[in-house]
Amino acid sequence: MNSFDINNIDWKTTLLGETNLMGVLSRAIQTDPDREWLNSLVDQDIFSESPLENNCPEIDEGLSLLQSWSNSIKGGISDEQFVNLQTDYSRLFIGPAKPIAPPWESVYFNEDRMIFQEQTVQVRGWYRRFGIESEKLHKEPDDHIGLELSFLAYLAGLGLQALEAGDETRFTEILQAKSQFISQHPIKWAKNWDALVEKNAHSDFYRGLSRLIYGALLATEKTLKNYLSKEVSL
Repeated sequence: MNSFDINNIDWKTTLLGETNLMGVLSRAIQTDPDREWLNSLVDQDIFSESPLENNCPEIDEGLSLLQSWSNSIKGGISDEQFVNLQTDYSRLFIGPAKPIAPPWESVYFNEDRMIFQEQTVQVRGWYRRFGIESEKLHKEPDDHIGLELSFLAYLAGLGLQALEAGDETRFTEILQAKSQFISQHPIKWAKNWDALVEKNAHSDFYRGLSRLIYGALLATEKTLKNYLSKEVSL
């Protein structure tokens, strides 16, 4: 049996879905709200369904909240709605003093809730292993949730390339790397981060976004573990 067919996974569709979803989630959480871009997401009905195969209640909850938000801005985001979204983003993830839901991994693993710690260096090592470097190196911690999602999108793209080239060895190596990275990094802290956003967000957009991010990580991790466990047993 070709290992690409294990569990009847359509890997081309799965990896394309991961690349697109992780890319959207990364941009949405890593940058200030972009009015034109957000309107385009609503116009494309991007939050109507998940491209990931595994059923996951967190994904369903996130999409439901994002659909509710989308329905509230049909016809375009008003000035008031956009200002409220900007304010929510700033208070949750930037400050003015300390962000309510810090988007950096290191913060969740030291008592002083400091950034640029051991986790930052570890994540940077993962990026460099695959030949990439943050554009904001030494300015924005490498362990920002948006950067970690962007890295997963990048790995999904590499997996797709290996799949299309028929390179099973490279394909499996990429999936193993994705599984290890998720379990060692974002999955360890995304639940706590999501809980802070859910408790403190004033908008369904960011409440839904954090839920969808956590759900996407859970679903991706499950798909990878299921596939790799079958691969090892052959």
